[in-house]
Amino acid sequence: MEIERWWSEGERVPTALGGVERSVFVRRMGAGPAMTLLHGFPSSSYDWAKIVPALSDRRSLLLLDFLGFGASDKPPDHEYSLLEQADLVEAIFKREGIAETVLVAHDYAVSVAQELLARRAEGRLETDLRAVRLLNGGLYPDLHRRQPTQELLLDPEQGPRVAELMDEQLFAQGLRPTFADGYDADADSAAMWRAIERDGGRRIVHLLARYMVDREQHEARWVAALDRADVPLSFIWGMLDPVSGAHMAQRIAERLPEAPLLALAQVAHWPQLEDPTRVAEALLAD
Repeated sequence: MEIERWWSEGERVPTALGGVERSVFVRRMGAGPAMTLLHGFPSSSYDWAKIVPALSDRRSLLLLDFLGFGASDKPPDHEYSLLEQADLVEAIFKREGIAETVLVAHDYAVSVAQELLARRAEGRLETDLRAVRLLNGGLYPDLHRRQPTQELLLDPEQGPRVAELMDEQLFAQGLRPTFADGYDADADSAAMWRAIERDGGRRIVHLLARYMVDREQHEARWVAALDRADVPLSFIWGMLDPVSGAHMAQRIAERLPEAPLLALAQVAHWPQLEDPTRVAEALLAD
């Protein structure tokens, strides 16, 4: 699969998190001003593969797999958190010498971006965020519409069972509603399944799903960080997304009316997969 080639062209780097050394997948490519691309749940940095050829002609790209995802370590019985993932991003910034960057985040990662904005506001973020570009994600947790599989994964009893019983067919069926009707998601779903399955990751999916609880716990902090951000914000949004689509875009427009919002009328939850050309163009626009 192409995702295997993707991983072979990056590297797993030692990264200290919570006093423990982890191996984290990192990929660098391109030349120009720095741009960091952060992926969503339940996939990997490969989500950006369709747009990196266009971006890398004009940007120096940094991509990574979060802890528990893709080709990064997947420790079992670990308490995964979005706060730790923000720590991971900061650690990689330091390791790679990223003094400033445009930050691009999708889905799960929009909350990581909000935490980084909160740390910036507190004067604790060493890397300068030149701009933040956000794609479909639960920026406002009260509007996030969980899918049935997500609800099951969060259940203390059902979650581990669902993770254990999940196979590629069931995974693809659960993911299908998050793509626009008529879009052929087979290859994308297969790549995401490989990212989950690698190194036994299927058995920790229910642990990773706890990010939805993190969002609820830190809602006030992260919403305030977004509302008060002192860096340019922009949004690229699939309006057909059943999880965080048009209803989320409406809230963004109400609370952040000055921020550019590209509404993709025929796209659902995965703009960079479903309409990579327009997403790349929007990310390169100054």
